[in-house]
Amino acid sequence: MKPAINQMKPFKTDNMKSIFQLVVLFFIFSSINYGVFGQQKNEDLFKRLNGIKNQEFCFYNIDGYEISSLKMSGKFTAKNISKKYKKLKVKENELIHSDSSIDLQNYYVHKSENVQDDIVHHSSYYFLKTQENEISAVTFNSYNEVDIDFQRQFVRLVLDAMIPDDIYSSITTDSVNFGGRKLYLGGRCRWMNINNIQCSGYGQINWSVCKDKETSERTLETQLKVNLARSHGKVVSEEIVDVIFEEVDTKARKVVYDFTGITSALVGMTGGKALTIYFISAPVRDNYISCVMSFWNNDRINPSGLAPLLEEVMRLK
Repeated sequence: MKPAINQMKPFKTDNMKSIFQLVVLFFIFSSINYGVFGQQKNEDLFKRLNGIKNQEFCFYNIDGYEISSLKMSGKFTAKNISKKYKKLKVKENELIHSDSSIDLQNYYVHKSENVQDDIVHHSSYYFLKTQENEISAVTFNSYNEVDIDFQRQFVRLVLDAMIPDDIYSSITTDSVNFGGRKLYLGGRCRWMNINNIQCSGYGQINWSVCKDKETSERTLETQLKVNLARSHGKVVSEEIVDVIFEEVDTKARKVVYDFTGITSALVGMTGGKALTIYFISAPVRDNYISCVMSFWNNDRINPSGLAPLLEEVMRLK
């Protein structure tokens, strides 16, 4: 009996061509699928993203993240970057690592700080040498969670200038993108931070649009703990109340702080003695919104029991 290996017949040329064509088709199909998936992933992200432009700075909020980007000219050296971006407080000797998944020369820095036992504040900094030989800086701030894949995705969107214009809100707060609905506030309010609006005497709203219920509730719980840790006031009452938030029946945690006898810059600016805060996480327009709303006892309070800004998005039941 001849060895089995001798019974094998060589591939015909036609078979080889067919296999080659199948391989080519596979890669083309995979590339198309990847492109469609990536585009859909970006579209979903843009539905949750809100931004404002302030001169050369861009600020963004999504999934509990606060993000900023700034492009500047200059040599791409650690010394020059630390000098150009001194407000970020990144030292020259901290610029030693890079992210190998990014196809541009870059530096990556990560810092963390304990706010309290179960809360850690994270800051991630990306400095990149652009194809125009400029320096692009993208920073991410979050609590407890760091999503590296998301950060890389967002950095690429910034570098490729793929963020659409319609996600930006007016710097003068004439119109504000509130989770996919425009709030028209007449410019009487001011940005305290991205997705954080204060209207003097009318209340304050701070929110983030999140991809799912878990992210929204985690963001809200962290915000509650941070408020408790940083507040100098005394909690005098806390209860769960029924509300209608963006036309959705849901519940809110209502906390009242007493600042009587307490001297602080916050109390000095407002003149108030009691601060009422509502904490809400609710499904809104195919996403989830984590929202913190507040007003002082000396703000304008309507018969509904809420300050005017809060009435823009919520009603008490």
